[in-house]
Amino acid sequence: MKAVLFAAGKSTRTHPLTLTRPKPLLPVANKPIVLHLLQALPKVIDEVVLVVGYRHEMIRELLGDTFGGLRIRYVMQEEQKGTGHALLQCKNVIDEPFLAFNGDDIYHSDDIAVLAGLDQGALCKTVPDPARFGVFVVDGNNLIEEVIEKPQTPVSDLANIGAYKLTPEIFKILHQTPASSRGEIEITSAIQELAGQVPFKAAPINGHWLSIGYPWDLLDANAALLENLLGEILGEVSPAAHITGTVSIGRNTVIRPGVVIDGPAVIGENCTIGPNAWIRSNSAIGDNCKIGQGSEIKGSILMNGARVPHLSYAGDSILGEEVNLGCGTVTANFRHDGKNHASFVKGELIDTGRRKLGAIFGDHVHTGINTSIYPGRKLWPHTSTLPGEVVKMDIGS
Repeated sequence: MKAVLFAAGKSTRTHPLTLTRPKPLLPVANKPIVLHLLQALPKVIDEVVLVVGYRHEMIRELLGDTFGGLRIRYVMQEEQKGTGHALLQCKNVIDEPFLAFNGDDIYHSDDIAVLAGLDQGALCKTVPDPARFGVFVVDGNNLIEEVIEKPQTPVSDLANIGAYKLTPEIFKILHQTPASSRGEIEITSAIQELAGQVPFKAAPINGHWLSIGYPWDLLDANAALLENLLGEILGEVSPAAHITGTVSIGRNTVIRPGVVIDGPAVIGENCTIGPNAWIRSNSAIGDNCKIGQGSEIKGSILMNGARVPHLSYAGDSILGEEVNLGCGTVTANFRHDGKNHASFVKGELIDTGRRKLGAIFGDHVHTGINTSIYPGRKLWPHTSTLPGEVVKMDIGS
C-alpha cells in the first residue's frame, strides 16, 4: 500500500521559521516532522509518495529515494492550489487503495494502523473549539454525512485532522470538483461528494495528533513527544553535573561541571553544555549547539548550531539554525497581567493560547549583548540587534 504526504506548501503562518525550510522539516524533539510521520506508518505501507514544491530539494536531500525500508517517490506540485490539487498530481502513480496525510502533522502509529484497516474513511478528533477546524457531521455509525470548514456555529466537535484512507475513485471526483472561494481545489469538497456515494467512516483517534499551524505550536508538540522520551546518555558527562528525569544526550556532546539538566530533555550530538548552565524540562537542543556559563534554557527548541554562550536566558523560545545570543540576552516570556500572548501573523493579531511564550528566532539571527526581547516577538532570518536593544516589535527582513 502507498501513503501520500502533502508537503508542498510555503506555510507563511509559520514564518520566520519556514522562510528557510519547508514546514515538514521543522524539528520536534530533535527530529523533523516528516520523519515522525514516516516512522509512524504501519508495515503495510511500502511506498511513500511525497507531494513537494516549496524548497523541495531540502526534503529530497534528507530522505533520498529510500527511508527505513520505504520507497520514496516525489511528485511536484508546481503551484500550490490546495490539497485536492496536490492529490491530483499523484493520479498516475496511484492504482490501489492508499493513505493520505498532511505532511506537517504528527499522528500516532496506532491510529494510522486503524485508518489503514478501513475500506475508506478519515481520522477525527473531538475538540473543544471546532470553529478553528473543518468538522465532520456523522450518523449513529460514525459514517460521514457532511464536511463543514470552520463552522461559525458549530454543529459538530469532530475535527477533520487531515488523514484519509481513499481509493483511486477519488481522482474522478477531484477532476469534477470546482475551485473554492480561495481558488483552490479542496480535498474536503471531494470527501463530501464521496461520502454521499459510498460509506465513508470517521474514526476517532486515541493517540496524539500534533498539528503545527503556528511557530509556537512546535513548543506544545515538543513537550508532548518528550513525555515518551527514552533516555540515552552517549556523550561525556562530568561527575559534577546533575541530571534528573529522562534525558537523552548525543554522541560527542560534553556536559561540563555545574550543569543541571531537568528532564525530559534531549540534547543532540557534538554539543558543549556548561559550565554552570541550566537546561530545564521540555527543552530540545539540536546538534552542534553551545550553552555556556550561566545560561538557562527553559522549555525551548534550539535548532542545529544555535549558541547561547554565556549569561543569557531563553524561555519558551525557538532558536533557528546558527542563532547566536550575545551575552546577557533575555527573552521575556510572561505578561504582567497573566493573559495569553498574542502575535501578529500576516497582519492579524492571533491569540497564541499560551501564557508563557518567549521569542521566535529565524536562522542566523545574532543579538547584541544585553538585548531584552518582549514576549512573543519574532526575528526574521539574518537579522540582528544592537547592544542593549529592547525588542518591542517583530524584526522583519
